[in-house]
Amino acid sequence: MIGIFLYSIFMYLHYMNIHSHILIIGGGLAGLTSAIHLAKKGVSVVLIEKDSYPKHKVCGEYISNEVLPYFDFLDIDLSVVQPTKISKFFMSTQRGKTIHSTLPLGGFGVSRYTLDHYLWQKAKSLGVQLINDQVIDVDFKNDIFHIKTNANIILTSTYVIGAYGKRSILDKTLKRAFAVKKSPWLAVKAHYKANFNEDTVALHNFKGGYCGLSKVENNIVNACYLVKYANFKRYKNLDVFQKDVLYDNIYLNDFFENAQLLYDKPLTIAQVSFNKKKPVEDHIFMVGDSAGLIHPLCGNGMAMAIQSSKMLCTLLVNNHKGIATLSRAEIEKQYNKQWSIAFSKRLYTGRILQKVLLNANLQHLSYKISNIVPSIVPKIIKHTHGEPITVC
Repeated sequence: MIGIFLYSIFMYLHYMNIHSHILIIGGGLAGLTSAIHLAKKGVSVVLIEKDSYPKHKVCGEYISNEVLPYFDFLDIDLSVVQPTKISKFFMSTQRGKTIHSTLPLGGFGVSRYTLDHYLWQKAKSLGVQLINDQVIDVDFKNDIFHIKTNANIILTSTYVIGAYGKRSILDKTLKRAFAVKKSPWLAVKAHYKANFNEDTVALHNFKGGYCGLSKVENNIVNACYLVKYANFKRYKNLDVFQKDVLYDNIYLNDFFENAQLLYDKPLTIAQVSFNKKKPVEDHIFMVGDSAGLIHPLCGNGMAMAIQSSKMLCTLLVNNHKGIATLSRAEIEKQYNKQWSIAFSKRLYTGRILQKVLLNANLQHLSYKISNIVPSIVPKIIKHTHGEPITVC
């Protein structure tokens, strides 16, 4: 107890006088790319992340190649993390019918365990102040943010970026509308050793949900599925659920029966919400999943998180360097507008696709249409993806 008390005093004395131009809450893809971008441009940045790296996360772990120009701009060397190149899409319906397509831009698979750790180290090398703690409150007054952490540390900042992911206790503190609503979704993810085409991302449907399969680095297959909690709760555990429900899809049956689980047990996240969120909340700029979550079946959440960071950081850097002279309200207005233009249609398409793919009859109809007009599949995929991110 004395050791914890002394550590808390040390942390308080160490951080009590810190004021940063920008403070980032969350060290996932959106938070870390934001930190790297800002630090490269000479902006003072503090990033607070509750977990330490490397760490596994529930995620589809596929990224569209639209991010590559921005990664080049940030000097992010993907060869270090050895991603798997992906160019094909394969989908199966509950009835076992299949749809095949190429991916218009292509993409790559890399685990969050490896990528986030690499980005964390890169942010550190650029001088970003990294703090392992959890933010529990953000207070905005007199045009300054006061940020309180679980260790009772208070930091101040001119701007705050919320990059803490799908759901956090902070959402309830901020009284965000979606945070007070129960969500019916459960997400499950694990890594496996299995025979699987490395150039393919697959989406297999089952009753009440769908499962994505794709390779990441080191010849590992990431399996991540989303299911309605009502469909899951009557089963004793994940193993029973998978055998009784997922195995009804012959492709999932074949995969899980022959794959070797590399975790002690799969990771899970409950209360995954796809309700609409605001890109700016109480003057906090939200990026990535904190701003809006696209359905995993679209396979583009990671690229969207990265693009939202680029979008916001460009505005903040231009204002900081005097390239633009905007008030806080004007920056918020521009970010809201740019975010809506970039992502609103993608999120809407995702919601429509989810409704289709959770209905066995509509799945079968989609299969028939795709056989008659094969070109329609890459066009639909394109609606959930963006163009290569331009960097000025």
